[in-house]
Parts: sequence; structure tokens; C-alpha cells
Amino acid sequence: MGLLDGKVAIITGAGGGLGEAYAKLFAREGASVVVNDLGGPRDGTGSDLSMAQQVVDAVTKAGGKAIANGADISTIAGGQSVFDDAIKAFGKVDILVNNAGILRDQSFAKSTEEAWDKVVKVHLKGTYCVTKPVFNFMRDHGGGVIVNTSSTSGLIGNFGQSNYGAAKGGIWGLSNVLAIEGRKYGIRIWTLSPGALTRMTADLPRYIENPGAALDADGIAPAVLYMVSDLSGDQTGKVLGVSGPRGVREMKMMEMEGWKPPLDKPWSAQDIATHAAEIFFSDEDSKHGARRF
Repeated sequence: MGLLDGKVAIITGAGGGLGEAYAKLFAREGASVVVNDLGGPRDGTGSDLSMAQQVVDAVTKAGGKAIANGADISTIAGGQSVFDDAIKAFGKVDILVNNAGILRDQSFAKSTEEAWDKVVKVHLKGTYCVTKPVFNFMRDHGGGVIVNTSSTSGLIGNFGQSNYGAAKGGIWGLSNVLAIEGRKYGIRIWTLSPGALTRMTADLPRYIENPGAALDADGIAPAVLYMVSDLSGDQTGKVLGVSGPRGVREMKMMEMEGWKPPLDKPWSAQDIATHAAEIFFSDEDSKHGARRF
């Protein structure tokens, strides 16, 4: 018995890296998988369906069930295509993992509109385009699980990734709303913040300097399996960080109790300065394992 017996999963960006690892693990656990990947280099130029097909071939050779889809998920038509192929081949969708992405890193001062638009379109709009038909199907058919991929670049920040960080922060915000709207329909929403050594991250300084500390894609996949399986119960609206140095941990927005200005008289900027200790986190908070984002 597999953890995903009888389930149907869509995984975008599954022609390599993290998505490929998810697809193969899900299939081993009994799921039928739609492997979506536009193909091509990591900057989003070009296309090559053979990447998705190679993963499908590996899954089927191992006895699993999978089909390939090469649609551009950053368009409404592409997102609908992925969903339609799942319904045509397997009759339903129980799981969606929005994993597709590209990188066009530039410092903000040197950034271009073209690079900004492309990265935001693939990550943020792409998550919308695929999720829309799947969410509506799950709403009408008893629920399901959706995992949206964010990043510490969006939750905390990272030099040279303003476009990527903005898109990943937007995905986190989208997930928060979907968790609220999907709860009554039995749709569970997760946000994943993975840290792994893949084609997308191979030249990042932190992995070049400490390659032994990085997880590979297979090291991230069990956490995603946990999220989409019954092992995670009815949990929804949570962010799970998974990486080599910090392991597996929930990440969340934090807020201080704060200072409450008087409602019956004006208050000033000086008042905020006076009550700063009540309003802002201190360095002491980080000593107790908390990270602010």
C-alpha cells in the first residue's frame, strides 16, 4: 500500500530537479502523475518536451503511471491544458504541486523590465494559471491538496533576486488567501520553501561554498509527500521550510503585541519612537530560534 494509492497528481516543472524527484516518489507511492515541463534552459528560453517525457518513461518503466505535458504554464491556456490532460488521462485531480520556475538574477539597480516581467509571469502568474482550474475542480469534487513553491528569497530576501523574491513573496500571499477560501471545500493549501542543490541553484554562492551542507532534490521530496498525503491530516495554510542546514521547520509571520495609540487624542511619530521597544522585535528574539520574515 502506498501513501498516494488512487490519487492523481499534477506537478509543474517536473522535467528535472525537485519536480522530477516529486514525480518519481509520488508514482512509487501509488499516484498517477501528470509531468509538466516546458523544457529548455533555466532562464525560460526555448522548449523541449523530451525533458518531461524522459521522466514519464522512467516512471512507467518502474511500473508507475504518468503522462507528459509540455504546456507553458504562465498562460491561462497552458494552465488549462495541464488540467485537461489530467482529466482526460486519469479522470480527476487530487494533488497539485506548483513547482515550475526560472531564474534571471540581477541586482535591482541593474534590473530590466523584461527580466522582471518574465520571472514574475512564470512563477506568480504561472501558479495562478494552473491553480485556477484545479482549485475549481477540487471545490466541486470534495477537496484536495495544493502545494505552492515559495522561497527564502521571497520570505526573507536574497541579494540579486528582486524579481524572483517578489514573485515568491506573492505566491506566499496567494497561498494565504487560497487557504482561507478553500477550507470549507476541503482544499488544503501548503507553501513550500525548499533549499536544495539543483540545476536552478548550482551557482548560488551558498551552495558553492558549502556543497556538502545542501540537500539534493531527493532530500526535499519526502517533505512534499508528507504535505500531500494523509500523514499531514487536515493541516492547511502553513509554510514548511526544508533545507540541509536548517532541516524541516514551519515558517510563519510574527507580530509583536505592540503599542496601542490612544483613540481619543492625536499621537505622533515621536510617540512611536518612545514606544519602540513595544513595537519592534529585538535582537534577543533571534536567540530563541525565531526568525522574522
